Amino acid sequence: MHIALITYSTKPRGGVVHTLNLAEALVDAGAQVTVWSLARAGDRGFFRAVDPRVRLRLIDFPTVDDESVTERIVRSIDTMRRAFTPDDHDIVHAQDCISANAVGACIRTVHHLDTFTTPVLADCHEKAIVEPYAHICVSDAVAAEVTAGWGHHPTVIGNGVDADRFIAAAADTPEATARRDRWRDRLGRHILAVGGIEPRKGSLDLLEAYARLQVSHPDVALVFAGGETLFDYRDYREAFDRRRAELAVAPVVLGTVDDDELPALVASAEVFAFPSVKEGFGLAAMEALAAGRPVVARDLPVLREVFGDTVSYAATVDDLAARLAEAITPDPDRAHAGRALARSMTWEAAAARHLEFYAAHPGPTRSGPGQRS
Repeated sequence: MHIALITYSTKPRGGVVHTLNLAEALVDAGAQVTVWSLARAGDRGFFRAVDPRVRLRLIDFPTVDDESVTERIVRSIDTMRRAFTPDDHDIVHAQDCISANAVGACIRTVHHLDTFTTPVLADCHEKAIVEPYAHICVSDAVAAEVTAGWGHHPTVIGNGVDADRFIAAAADTPEATARRDRWRDRLGRHILAVGGIEPRKGSLDLLEAYARLQVSHPDVALVFAGGETLFDYRDYREAFDRRRAELAVAPVVLGTVDDDELPALVASAEVFAFPSVKEGFGLAAMEALAAGRPVVARDLPVLREVFGDTVSYAATVDDLAARLAEAITPDPDRAHAGRALARSMTWEAAAARHLEFYAAHPGPTRSGPGQRS
């Protein structure tokens, strides 16, 4: 079986991380896999090394000055559509709206649902759910949204987690300890959020909560890592910076962190903050659990489904500040339960479920009209 997995970026976003790990697990299971992606600004590879058994097809996507978000996304779809060769694959599996609009008949994983007010983007989002012939979601909560909104009944296949990588980063070995100490020497004691400063990640709420937390914990820093995205969040970032000045707090904004350094950064944190207002699974928080870090998450149905009692939940800014303060004091039982949960979610199991799904949904290119889900 030759599978095409299609993603929109080479950068470390959740859907891209999912795509690469799934691709590697599928080749371990004996499948042939090609990962297709746009390669922006001259990229010649993904944010991390990829198993050489996975074939990579990177589509050149040069930067255009003064291009709007809508124009960039439309150009992304058109560029991928022109380059993609569907007949080379038995299964075509899109991982996002851009790729689902570009590649024709496909399976679509809906990681989470977005809300767009721009007509062109709203239409792209709609087509990326309506037109695929079969659907996968990474959680029951998102699957229920798809069913309620469009009448599809997606199959739920949860994410895997590369737990061992984050467990190793938290180990007491000299190398792991030295890597964590380098981050702590640079940042001090800190609360970490991964995903950049953007509306979906709840960054402003976290900033407000941190200002409250500083009253009782003035020696704990707030650190943001990551944030590569196709979208333009300049207005949100300007609001964040204005509020930061008003609150007289100074979070550390690292930007994109090298993939080899990320596990040590996660493992060095006092608490991992996950105040997202919308998620499909919460892979970054699961990696933090693997590293033995306490996690404070937004009180969302999808996160309660995935994480159960292994994390603390906050519904308001005041709740978030209180839960962060509590989490600074270690809870060994909860840490043990969180690590066990992360270890139970393997990419090997996810790949096996995907192969079963592919066999049951071969698609119109192989057997007529395909089975709708």
